[in-house]
Amino acid sequence: KIFQAVVSCVGGDGTIYIIPKSFEIALSRLMAEIQSTFKGLGLLIPYCWKKGEACVVRGSDTMWYRAKVLEVNGGTLQVQYVDHGRIESIPQCHMYPTTFYTGIPPFCIPCQLYKTLPVGNFWQQDAVDCLQELLKNEEVEIHVEELPDNPWDKLSISLYFGGISLSSFMAQQKYCICEDYQDIQKLGLFAGDIPLLPEYMLPPLPAPGDTFPVRVTHLVSPKEVYICLDASENLTKQSATERAASSDTESLEETLKWCNKIVESFPPLTSFEKGLPCLAKYLDGSWYRAKLLSVTQFVPVQILVQFVDYGTYLVAPINRLRHIPDCLLKYPVQAVRVLLAGFKPASDDRNTKRIPYSPEWSLKALWAMVDCVEGKHLFASMLTLSPEVTISLYGDDKNLVHLKLIEMGLAELDE
Repeated sequence: KIFQAVVSCVGGDGTIYIIPKSFEIALSRLMAEIQSTFKGLGLLIPYCWKKGEACVVRGSDTMWYRAKVLEVNGGTLQVQYVDHGRIESIPQCHMYPTTFYTGIPPFCIPCQLYKTLPVGNFWQQDAVDCLQELLKNEEVEIHVEELPDNPWDKLSISLYFGGISLSSFMAQQKYCICEDYQDIQKLGLFAGDIPLLPEYMLPPLPAPGDTFPVRVTHLVSPKEVYICLDASENLTKQSATERAASSDTESLEETLKWCNKIVESFPPLTSFEKGLPCLAKYLDGSWYRAKLLSVTQFVPVQILVQFVDYGTYLVAPINRLRHIPDCLLKYPVQAVRVLLAGFKPASDDRNTKRIPYSPEWSLKALWAMVDCVEGKHLFASMLTLSPEVTISLYGDDKNLVHLKLIEMGLAELDE
């Protein structure tokens, strides 16, 4: 069985507690009922607590939770939250004995990784810390591999985050031995050198004559821009191409989120072939998909990269570049280079400040086009797919965006 779940807790012994997504509504209802039943402080009169006794406890967030007593140590008791798995020491004044809700099974499931042997036969503290940092409160995909003989024992699972096997990742980090070693290679966690230069896939594009919502993500010149299909627009009338792009975008964002959490485990780049896919660290501190364009400086080494999902460029030192895992290569690039039809540079544009790499255009024309498209809801009409992808670009007022440049004398019509 395969299902989505949220990791509620990772125990000190490496037990992974999960709450299936299908349980969330029922758990929320139970929590609401508990809050309405128990209010204020816990039991303030002396009480003889027993190991294994059912209770409710007041957490640090002032919410009441179902729990059971694990150990009694004077005025403080060690309890386990039965619906979340975590173990805490709680003062008696924040607890209340109850037989309410004991007939409802726990909503969290204790799990162990299938065919995965921790180094030293138990999870070391640094491995537990890694699991907690990586998984807590995150949504993951669970593959049930083996049911326990005792229904209260741990479920044997394979866990995947962002398409990556947790067992494979932990084995790659030397925290454990994964019996199914092929899993590491299958999921692209750098099991060996890649014999061929990997490439990004190009996205499917609408056919000539189609009109579709887009966002402009980068401008090279007023006429050359990078666009993304805008999945947030026209949701009820999306074409198959737009629906595919929307699905790819959501999956890519989820996989990138996970890869950012474990990026320090990815090896640094050691080869710098033109066009090589990689992960590059942007100015916001996050890592994004990129490709190498050229070496701009040798001492120290500086590499020009392009972020393939945006079209933007960055000169980066090699310590901001990493190998890209295979799981990020299966998604098409999100940004597509296009030429805008219907206009050309004004022959009488007297502005002396020009775009250095495209001197036929003035900088004023470039900034005017930025104002026309930045953050705007736009629509494109596909004209040609080859030799260049060419579109007409419209604003949400259904007017061609380049008409503003023509009004300002920065461009003229090109028939």
